[in-house]
Parts: sequence; structure tokens; C-alpha cells
Amino acid sequence: MNRTRLGAALRELRQASGKEAKAVARGAVMSPSKLSKIETGKVPPTVADVERILTAIGVSDEVKAEYMAAARAEATETTAWRLIRRLGHHRKQQQIKALDDSTELLRVFQPSLVPGLLQTPEYVRAVFGRKDLSEEQLSRAVSARLVRQQSLYDATKTLQFVITEPVLRWRLVPAAMMAGQLDRIISASRLGHVDIRVVPLAAPQSDVPAHSFVIRDDRMVTVETVHAEVTVTDPRDIEVYVRKFNGFSDAAVSGDVMRHMLENIRDEFLGDQEGAP
Repeated sequence: MNRTRLGAALRELRQASGKEAKAVARGAVMSPSKLSKIETGKVPPTVADVERILTAIGVSDEVKAEYMAAARAEATETTAWRLIRRLGHHRKQQQIKALDDSTELLRVFQPSLVPGLLQTPEYVRAVFGRKDLSEEQLSRAVSARLVRQQSLYDATKTLQFVITEPVLRWRLVPAAMMAGQLDRIISASRLGHVDIRVVPLAAPQSDVPAHSFVIRDDRMVTVETVHAEVTVTDPRDIEVYVRKFNGFSDAAVSGDVMRHMLENIRDEFLGDQEGAP
């Protein structure tokens, strides 16, 4: 199957399953009109679109592998943030949650922000507050991310986070809120299926952070740039990101050493708060 026929093939697959378009669209976290445009070839589906549609239809692993191979014929996709804004950031969070739900091993590298699954409500609001949203849009985006954080407590998954030390010191929110954010990370690190590591500034390095990225199993990498989100599905490129993740993971501290480090930074924030006029 080639990529150009993928939309029609998805429609045939849905019809054979006996499922209504509205039900599949709802399960795939997209509007019925978007599903219709994909099925009629008016809109090319992204790899993430195809995965969510197949999951909503409920196909076998063999069928899913065949269709995903066709979807990955184009190994890299770019979606501008302006298009995501048009979609709605709350909708984007719902789509990410659908991907998280189908992921068994999630690896997150963050040299810029606290990872979304670990953010406090105050930090989430500060992150989306940079995007010039209306109060309603902001509230919906914050709520959608907090709902998405339920994945953090799914013990059937393995969640690995590598964060650089500057992330923990970057004052996106006031000092007292940053202290609360660090407490949140410390608490999450005690979950048995969650591994949180921090790359200290004092540690010798042979690599540079460049940008954040998320690896979902070994099938997909998402990269956030200034203007767009980039999705990578070529196994050769995914392996590049896995090696980079492992390199920073090896240079990071974890467990009690990491928690002690965060407690010291937290106490610095609390000290600043106490010394404020």
C-alpha cells in the first residue's frame, strides 16, 4: 500500500469494522470532518493521525503494522505551531494523551522546561500563558494537560525523564511556586515505574542539549522547535535520538542523589522567598 491511497484504505478498514465515522473520530481525538477529509484524500494523515485512527477502529497488530509502515513512508513531518493554535492547544493535549495511552516506554529529554507530565498547575498555566491565548483558551489548555497527567500514574508503563539542571532553576513562576514544582518532581520520582534523572551543570559533558524531544517506544520521536513540532518515524533517525537520550541519561544523577540535589535547589528558592521584602 502506498501513502497516497492510505486515506481510502483507512475508510475501507473502518467500514469493514462496522464502526460509524463519528465513533472512530471521537476515539481518534479528531473532528468527524477531519476524518472525512483524511478518508477522501483531501487531507494527508500524519503518522499520529493514522495510529489513533487504527487504535479507534481496533485492528490487529498485523494490520496495524502494515498501515503504519505506509504512514511512515515520509519519515519526517512538520506541523507549525500556528496550525496547532488554530486546532486549539487543549485539542493538541488530548491528541498527545491518546499517543501516551498507546505508549509502553516513554522517554523524555528536556533542557528547556519541566516535562509536561511533571508540571504543577501553576507551572502549566505559566507555560501556556506565553502563547497569547484568551482566558477561556488558556483554561481549556491547562485543564487538558492536567487530565493528560493521569498517564504518570499508570504503572503498566515505563516513564523515563532526563532533565538538565538549568530547567530546575529557570524562574518561569515565582520562587515559592518553583519550590512547589521541585517538590512535585521529587514526589513523582518515588513512583516505581518512573525514572527521573537530572544532568548537573558541574558534570563533564561530551554532547550539547540542542532541544527537547520525546521518544515513544521505538516508533516515533517528537521534537519541539521554535516554529513547529517535528515528528520523526524513520528507525535510523529514531536510533540517533535514542543514543542521545542514553548519553545524557548516563551523565545524569538519579535516585537519592537526584532528590538531594533538588531539595537543595528547592531550599534556595524558599530562602529567596523568605528574604523577599
